[in-house]
Amino acid sequence: MKRRSFLRATASAAALPLIGAMPKPQAIADQVRAEFLHAWQGYRRFAWGYDEVKPLSGVGSNFFVPAHSFGLSIIEALDTLYLMELDDELHACVEWLRAHVDFDIDGNVQMFEAVIRMVAGFLSGYYATGERFMLDASRELADRLLPCFTKSPSGAPYRFANLHTGAVSDPKSNLAEIGSNILEFGDLSRLTGDPKYLNASMRAYETVIAKRSPLNLLGTNFDVEKGEFIGEDDVAPDEPADSFYEYLWGGWQMLQIAQSRDSYRMLTDAMLKYKVVRIGGRLWFQPVNYRTGAAIRPTQLTELSSFYAELVAKGGNRDIGSAFYDSWTDVLDRYRLIPEVIDYTTLAIVDPAYGMRPEYPNSAFDLWFLTGDDNYRLTAYRYFQALRANCRVANGYTVLTDVRTRPMTPGDHFPAYSFSENFKYLYLMFSGSSDRFDSSTYYFNTEAKVLRGLLRNGKPAWV
Repeated sequence: MKRRSFLRATASAAALPLIGAMPKPQAIADQVRAEFLHAWQGYRRFAWGYDEVKPLSGVGSNFFVPAHSFGLSIIEALDTLYLMELDDELHACVEWLRAHVDFDIDGNVQMFEAVIRMVAGFLSGYYATGERFMLDASRELADRLLPCFTKSPSGAPYRFANLHTGAVSDPKSNLAEIGSNILEFGDLSRLTGDPKYLNASMRAYETVIAKRSPLNLLGTNFDVEKGEFIGEDDVAPDEPADSFYEYLWGGWQMLQIAQSRDSYRMLTDAMLKYKVVRIGGRLWFQPVNYRTGAAIRPTQLTELSSFYAELVAKGGNRDIGSAFYDSWTDVLDRYRLIPEVIDYTTLAIVDPAYGMRPEYPNSAFDLWFLTGDDNYRLTAYRYFQALRANCRVANGYTVLTDVRTRPMTPGDHFPAYSFSENFKYLYLMFSGSSDRFDSSTYYFNTEAKVLRGLLRNGKPAWV
């Protein structure tokens, strides 16, 4: 993507609330539920059955294959609808999927997106409803994506699979797309008794980690046919490396794979040694040359990297996680919503769009449940207020093309992942445990699909 440089905005945080001014937690949860329902009703009215909705023009669009809908927004919303007790809407989703699930499509589908959104979505939908066809759908889709792994000379997966023919394409991949499947595939192996899914994930990890530098740093882009990194840039924890590390930790926390834990610790220790930089009292992670550890330019980070605050804290480095979260909170306070790309040395905006990104509230969510510190609820509430004030439109919610303008400039797109992520994080932060969610046992995938923690009839749904 080509990006232009922009002058820094001057939005003030002076009007943002103090913690004493916040409503009670359940009242905020009710507000979040109402806003989710407003977004959902826009999809229901204008795009039911399509992958996504354009709320300003009032039409649907498809995400993976232009001529075919998988009902992506429906899949993304399943466990959120369950948690928010919107049971009539959940029932409508189940019935639509029961009638329309079809993966025998002659089209190229991005493996990474299909795994974290649809394979995981059907798994969490199965846990929420007990509907066996959802587990079957998750397994069928995974089987159609497995050629990305099995046809690769190195074991690191190709980026695309044709769901009908099994043909694979695009060997030029990256860490996130290679390593963000162990949670979904591990759970499928557990549920089905077939180790092929987990084995594919583990082989992909082993292939890439074996190519680490003597510093225990990884490159970012990887040629799965040659089995080697492309270039020497290490941009972690930013995209497109981000969820590679998230899933390493998840392989240990959710699946108890010791090898996953040990790899996470080795790579994280190297990141903390070579990549942490403090500028103006803020902590950031600088891009480096993975062979030498030397800093490289440009000095930019995307909003997607803000998720790392919760991950590094959960992994045992709470001081680093807290400081990185505070750095992104400064960005939130300056602009009210976090723009797509900033220069972390000055906080100047590089790309002024806001794509309904959920990584900052994701960190607030996990850090709140990890620490119980009310600062994370306060900052999450500020985020929610800004989201509601700037992204809400008559027919739902929409992305923004420019957070600097007043009012902020709307786009015309509601990404399906927001039915799974932003509102769910906020709702559960303020509603807490219930007869449908156990906050002491939860584990989410990178797309906020609840793979552990859903309760059905008062019992753990994943057992």
